[in-house]
Amino acid sequence: MGSLIPVDLQVAEPAVAPRGRFVVLEGIDGCGKTTQLEALRTWLPSSGLLAPGAQLIVTREPGGTGLGSALRQLLLHPPGEAAPEPMAELLLYAADRAQHLEQVIRPALAAGHWVLSDRFSGSTAAYQGYGRGLDLPTIAQLEQLATGGLEPDLTLWLELPLAESLRRRGARSADRIEASGEAFLQRVADGFAALARERGWRRVDATQLPEQVAASCRSQLAGLAAGSVS
Repeated sequence: MGSLIPVDLQVAEPAVAPRGRFVVLEGIDGCGKTTQLEALRTWLPSSGLLAPGAQLIVTREPGGTGLGSALRQLLLHPPGEAAPEPMAELLLYAADRAQHLEQVIRPALAAGHWVLSDRFSGSTAAYQGYGRGLDLPTIAQLEQLATGGLEPDLTLWLELPLAESLRRRGARSADRIEASGEAFLQRVADGFAALARERGWRRVDATQLPEQVAASCRSQLAGLAAGSVS
């Protein structure tokens, strides 16, 4: 019997889904995040930007998980004397983010899905850092701990002057954060502007009509999918 000659076999590796995209909307209250989030929720799935089989996961902070929903209530509408002090507030937001990353964001991205979030770590730096006056390096350390270094692929900053934010809100009932006073909210607005410069966020003029804001958001997302954001 002749000797067998080994043959090199090419074994195909199982297909791996491309990593999804993580997009965040940031801005002061009244800037139109909710409106634009819903517009993108409607547009993105049929935009052709998502890979075949990819889904769009729409979420928010705080509140993107079961734990987050409980923390959101405690942070924004605490009963009686349960309102957290500034440092406790910061730690609760970090806890919400850690849970959000592990239960929602990381699994979705690993499966190739897109994640669209109303707020992320930039809001913590703006509200608890610039607004409350907590130490920014400490906030950055907590951010690193909670996220493991994961950052959005694109952050859309809906820029709106505080005066316009207040006008839009009108007589609407304010949550605990919104009720912290105009001086606080102006520091937050200034913080968002500083963070946008530092972190390379994409500015969207939120004083425009909602349809124009939506068009600007779509343009930025198209640039992200193409590999270059304008």
